[in-house]
Amino acid sequence: MSKKIIIIGGGPGGYVAAIRAAQLGAQPILIEKNRLGGTCLNWGCIPTKALYRSAEIMNNFKDAESYGIKAGTLELDMERVIERKNEIVEKVVSGVEKLIEGNKIQTVKGTARLVDGKTVEVSTDDGEASLISGDAIIIATGSRAEKPPVEGADLEGILASRSILDLKEIPKRLAVVGGGVIGLEFAGIFNAFGSEVTLTTRQSKLLRQYDSDISKRLPSMLKRSGMTVMTKTTAKKIEKKDGIFIISLEGKKGETTIEAEAVLLSGGRKPYFEGLGLEEAGVEFDRKGITVDGGFMTSLDGVYAIGDVNGKVMLAHAASYQGVRVVEEIMGQESTVNTDLVPECVFIFPEVAVAGISEDQAAEKGMEFRTGKFLFAASGKAQALGETDGFVKVVIDGDGRLIGIHIIGPHASDLMHEGLLGINTKLSIEDIAATIHAHPTLSEAFSEAVLDAGNMAIHKLGEKRK
Repeated sequence: MSKKIIIIGGGPGGYVAAIRAAQLGAQPILIEKNRLGGTCLNWGCIPTKALYRSAEIMNNFKDAESYGIKAGTLELDMERVIERKNEIVEKVVSGVEKLIEGNKIQTVKGTARLVDGKTVEVSTDDGEASLISGDAIIIATGSRAEKPPVEGADLEGILASRSILDLKEIPKRLAVVGGGVIGLEFAGIFNAFGSEVTLTTRQSKLLRQYDSDISKRLPSMLKRSGMTVMTKTTAKKIEKKDGIFIISLEGKKGETTIEAEAVLLSGGRKPYFEGLGLEEAGVEFDRKGITVDGGFMTSLDGVYAIGDVNGKVMLAHAASYQGVRVVEEIMGQESTVNTDLVPECVFIFPEVAVAGISEDQAAEKGMEFRTGKFLFAASGKAQALGETDGFVKVVIDGDGRLIGIHIIGPHASDLMHEGLLGINTKLSIEDIAATIHAHPTLSEAFSEAVLDAGNMAIHKLGEKRK
């Protein structure tokens, strides 16, 4: 029997859920008040990666002579950079629109409010309201940017993660307040574009949620690229005088100030569910997000919440796979999607990518484990690329099976997935050792790191054998 599934939000969680529902013979109704693709495709993941690629090209050309190439004078055409970014966003979003149309998915433009566990009221921009009923409801309304609590945060000209995407002039000096993933990515991009970047964070470590080997190594890498990094530093006040922002800071060495032509406030994101009528409908929530069980069902039977709005893992791909799992279970299928194992990537220079359990987490849990590591400096392919910073690190459990992969270095976001698959399928050191890795490739670094955990690495001196 076909089921009608109402999906609120057309971002990576909502539109993927709608497509999977259509594939399984359901009747999805997708409600979106803005444009399909949500924050990720329109103002987040996709546009930032377009800017990241331009920054990557700039970095490559700056070092061109070391490769035997005389590139001449470099000049950044920021208007063309933004134009290219917009073209990519348009192509990706229009592609999603065609997928929705091709799967014959009904879309409704408007703002949704829960009436009960089966009914949603949708209001359009012209003030009309209508009721839509279904067999299940999936909330996929995502998140919104959160400003750091800094005096002067509302001064004219201060940038946020959305407005900086359309900045057509490169500031001589850029202050980035907030050392999370978003702040780090923009700091790296504008550092490559030629800004003098100062990044401040209240935390004692950058990316402190990741393996400590990464958080320890990262600051020195960023500083070598020309960036100033100030940890344990709180922005207290922002003033503007003669077109220059003056940021008052309090840190390890007391109070100080820095000046910049532009300031980016990057305070992370918070679940967005305002106006959904959750309390009236009986859906439990708190400031961290909508409360869900292990299958992403809310406290109201038949109503689910996926992606950023449930606050569990605020990543686009997590939302997509949660959407697939929920739809499959609504349709009576036993889902095989492992929503507990979520990879994370940070697009800085060099890239960071992690999945599974870190050495720190394994130690905290009292697990029996061992680690293996291989430096990109020992990789022939990395040397040929001229990108030798960083390493691949793996965590192996007491049974000799892969449980964590942690990479900082070239193409980490692509390289990590072999390890991710190994964790998900519980591959052992022996399984990976028995698999030939092509030479010369960056993937050899993963193989060598795993072999190192078994004291079998070929291109690394290990423990002395008897």
